[in-house]
Parts: sequence; structure tokens; C-alpha cells
Amino acid sequence: MIDPATVEICPSILSADFTRLGEQVREVAAAGARRLQIDVMDGTFVPNITMGAGIAEAVRRVTPLLIEAHLMIVRPELHIPDFAKAGADLIIVHQEATLHLHRTVEQIKGLGKQAGVALNPATSLSTLEEILEYVDLVLIMTVNPGFGGQAFIASMLPKLRRLRAMLDARGLTPLIEVDGGISPQTAPLVVAAGARVLVAGSAVYTPKQPVAAAMAALRASYDGVATV
Repeated sequence: MIDPATVEICPSILSADFTRLGEQVREVAAAGARRLQIDVMDGTFVPNITMGAGIAEAVRRVTPLLIEAHLMIVRPELHIPDFAKAGADLIIVHQEATLHLHRTVEQIKGLGKQAGVALNPATSLSTLEEILEYVDLVLIMTVNPGFGGQAFIASMLPKLRRLRAMLDARGLTPLIEVDGGISPQTAPLVVAAGARVLVAGSAVYTPKQPVAAAMAALRASYDGVATV
């Protein structure tokens, strides 16, 4: 059985109420979150436009939690220094969005930050073979990036299992993160497939129940799950 303590829920503030963002960040911290994600979209790499380094800086001022900046933007190397300065601890770039991925990962590391690489649903794991040993986290998108609240793409489960096997075969230890459509119904599936960080937006920040109850429901969903 998988120890649920080894799995982290990473709330995405994309689904938070921005009229009380500081309060919403504190709520997930009080509910046991150890990290949170800032979804950065540019209207070019993805259809939507969301937030920039200023939001990361504001969130940093109200919490000691680990901040992930998920850069869903073209030419992320131009903006990485801004997010590092703003207080992001982990900066995630998309394999599809930067021409020189190794250089970009080295740029993040050179700023003293953890580096993550994300893959869109249609992008093959083979594109990461030469970078896996340099990264701290691999993010498998379980929806097409660009909007919150999308339906989970179930065909990503075999991809997660293949990634877990690739890492194990090479003795590598980057965290496996998933983002998109995570709920009490899908969380146990991705955990069983190898994910250990679950980004959740609308499943955490929901009008249906308080943040603490929503996070507790997510945790309960994968308690006792076995690896498949």
C-alpha cells in the first residue's frame, strides 16, 4: 500500500477567490498543504491569460509554503529571473515551449531554484530522456493546459506508469506531479500510477465545501491505494 504521507496536494490558486487571495492561501496552509501552484498563462502558448510575477511576489509575502510557478508561456527563459526574484521556489517550464531545454533548466538551477519540466498530453515521454537527470520534478498534464475545471484525460495513466518505470530503471528521484481534472475520483488513479504531487484547483477551491474539507476528501480518496 502507498503511504498517503508521501503524496502531496498542491492547491492551484487559479481557482481561488482573488478578492481574498491572501486568506485563501492561508486556508490551504491551515489544511495541511505544504506547497501551492501559480499558473502562469500568456495567451499564446495556451489560450488563456492569467497572472505574472507580481502575484507570485504577493503570495510569497503571506506564506512560507513552497511556491511552484508553472510557466505555460513561450520563451519562458525571458521571465524566469522575474519569478525567481518574486519568491518562487520551483519553476516549471514546458518542454514544448523552449528550444533549449537543458539551458533553461540550468538557468533555473543557477538562480538557486528547483527546476521542473512539464509535458502536454500529446507529447511523448521520449522527449525527456536526456533531461531527467537534471530536474527535480516532472509534471504530466492530465488535461490540455489553458483553463481550469477541465475533464481528466484517462489515457494519461499509462504515461504516468511509464514515467515511473523510466525513473526507477535509471535510479532517478524527481517527483512526479499531475495537473488537470484531479478530484476524489481521479486522485487514487494517478497515485496508483506513480504520481506523488497532485495539483488541484477547483477540487480545493469549491463553493460546495470548505477548503479543509475538500482537501481532506482528496486525501481520503487515495488512502490505502496500491501501486498498479
